[in-house]
Amino acid sequence: MIQFLKNNKRAIYGGLVTFMIISLGVFMLGNISGYEAIKLLETSLNGINMLCNTIVLASATILALLLTLLGVSSGTSSKLKDVHYLEVLNIARIDTFLFIVTLIMFQLFNIPITASTEIPTGWFSIIYWVTLIISSVLSGTMVVVILMLFNTIKNIILIVGLKQDHELIYSQEEIDEQKEEEKENSNS
Repeated sequence: MIQFLKNNKRAIYGGLVTFMIISLGVFMLGNISGYEAIKLLETSLNGINMLCNTIVLASATILALLLTLLGVSSGTSSKLKDVHYLEVLNIARIDTFLFIVTLIMFQLFNIPITASTEIPTGWFSIIYWVTLIISSVLSGTMVVVILMLFNTIKNIILIVGLKQDHELIYSQEEIDEQKEEEKENSNS
């Protein structure tokens, strides 16, 4: 976990900054009454649904693109270290989690709660704040995924396209050491 945080520091900071900017804009509204919250919910639900729809589509596309990235990674003449594949796995994990949570939220946001007469008016301000916080978290998480993907693609471009030495490539010495270990293990 600590290594994940260390390797993805920029992506996580980007997601946190996104979350804070959106949250700051939301909290600038101040306290609202239940009736104001109903009107604001009616106004904002279309935008939140569009955000959820966009994140679901983007997440599904990113998962498909990760397969292409793996094809490029395995097809390179350079032998990539396991760290590269673990980075791709982490992107896939977070992206899948984001996809599932956003899809669930999309369905929940489509429930016509503002038309309900069963929900007490005082609850609408809580529902409003919760929906805005959730949309901020989803947006921040999407930024994390995009920045992690950018970093991985940048590394592949440096390794495959520009053929630069990189920390993700095994050196010839490391390859020779692996071969010796494999020989020793097969002789044992």
